[in-house]
Parts: sequence; structure tokens; C-alpha cells
Amino acid sequence: MTAPETVEIETGSDEPSGSVIWLHGLGADGHDFEPIVAELKLPDELPLRFVFPHAPVRPVTINGGMSMRAWYDILSLDRDGPDDEVGIRESGAILDALIRREQERGIAAHQVVVAGFSQGGAIALHSALRFADRLAGLMALSTYLPLHETLRAEVIDNPDAGNADLPIFMAHGTFDPVLPMQLGRDSADLLIDSNFNVEWHDYPMAHAVCAEEIDDIRTWLLSVYAH
Repeated sequence: MTAPETVEIETGSDEPSGSVIWLHGLGADGHDFEPIVAELKLPDELPLRFVFPHAPVRPVTINGGMSMRAWYDILSLDRDGPDDEVGIRESGAILDALIRREQERGIAAHQVVVAGFSQGGAIALHSALRFADRLAGLMALSTYLPLHETLRAEVIDNPDAGNADLPIFMAHGTFDPVLPMQLGRDSADLLIDSNFNVEWHDYPMAHAVCAEEIDDIRTWLLSVYAH
């Protein structure tokens, strides 16, 4: 699987000791979360490489088949509607390739955080939980767990899935009109009930990221990289 084009920012003055691979939402691109790196105000002694990949361009059914950057097709707005399983698994493989590339660049898997917002968060959840090597952490913002019906067979009961105790940061806006918070909360509860290590946050906002959330992400990242 060929890794996509990426936007990359390195913090600190030394070579990166860890990497954060952060996937954008539907219709955005790798530049979308670029400004958040400075807002995190990470210490110089924690040099990180932030990798923001561009999703492939594909037709999106709910947008009248218009082509845009999307990690997978959205076939329906019905919460019980079908998932684009092929697209989800293809983008999961793209994320896996990005993690492997960081390993080839000298960053061990246990120093890689996988993150994503909205559609990107769904791919982050899907792929990180199934990744064979132990990662540093998983951050899923304003999103949900796709293909949840495969979680037990592919993750919980799979001895090759190495992230059963992965620190997971999940956050959502309480009045999100795009992905209602209950979708995120239901996904978090499913993971918690399956004994995953989920830290849940919600904020009085829509489908967005707020200053308080950025502060909480900073605190969480520092805790993840302190181990």
C-alpha cells in the first residue's frame, strides 16, 4: 500500500522521538489541523513529528456523488445505514502504511499516536485497534467506531491485535449536528464495555474542536509520551 501525500510539522529542536499521524474529516485535507500543532504548546523536550495525510479523492454518495477528499464513501445519514466497508478497509490499510513508514524512519510503533477527526477519526479507531504492534495512543475526535460488529472477531478475540490496553482519547461536541454525540458516546461505551482504556470528554460545541479540548489533548499527549 503506497502512503499518501502528507503535510508534516516537527516540534522541538531535536530529532523526533515520536509521531502523531492525524487524519482530517470529509472534504478537508492534510492542512486542516496544521494550525493545531502550535496551539498545543508542546515542550521542546518532547520533539514530535506530526503527519497530516491527504485522503484520496472519491465520489461521496450523500453529496450527490460529488468527488472530494474522503476516507470512505458515506452511503446514508441513517445511523443504522450501511458502512462503506471496502473504503474503510482501504483507508485503514493507508493508515497502516503510514505507521510502517514512521517505523522505517526510526520511530518505534509504541511512540506513534494515531489520531483523527470525524471521518478520519473513524479510520483511526478502525485501524489502530487492529494494528499488530503496540502503539502509543489513539485519539478519536467527533467520530464513531465503524464496522463495530466486527470488533470482537477482529480485535477482542484476535491474538494478533496488539492494542487491547491502548490509551484512547475520545471527545465530542454536545450539540454536534453532523455526527450526534450519542454516536460517539455509544462507540465509547462499546469499547469501555469491552475493557478498552477510554478517556471520554464532551464539550458545548458543534462539529468542531475547541480551546478546552486542545488543552485536554495536550495533557493527554504529555501523559502518553511520559511512559
